[in-house]
Amino acid sequence: MAVKDRDRFSTATRIRLIGEQTAARVYRSQTKRQARRSRLTGRAALLVLVLCSLVVALAYPMREYVSQRAEIADLQKEQDEARRRVERLRDLKARWQDDAYAEQEIRRRLHYVMPGETGYIVIDPAGAGTTRGDLRAADRPWYANVWDGVDKADAAAQ
Repeated sequence: MAVKDRDRFSTATRIRLIGEQTAARVYRSQTKRQARRSRLTGRAALLVLVLCSLVVALAYPMREYVSQRAEIADLQKEQDEARRRVERLRDLKARWQDDAYAEQEIRRRLHYVMPGETGYIVIDPAGAGTTRGDLRAADRPWYANVWDGVDKADAAAQ
């Protein structure tokens, strides 16, 4: 037993025991440090940096692409509208080539009548009162009418 007790308290045994205890403490502190350390490794950080730089680098071209697509769509709408307008004008031109349509429009717009017909124009009674005022203005010299117009415009501005 004396050898066991002596071996138990020998310097080599004590150093070995201290080493094991120290190794256990170091291992425990490393596991705690690893648990506290974030899971973001260097490779993950580099990957995030590369992805962010790609997003920043592609943001402007994508915005330009979207705006150009919108502009193309607007131009296509304008082109379709212009085509429809051209078709309407072609139809109108074809109608004017027809003598019956041309005669009808001339009679309607210019109040032409065929020989033997009597043309009538209906005058609005409310509009007849304004022409009397114009007749009074026609009796005066032109420079008086111009000066009255200037006075009326100046009075309206005030």
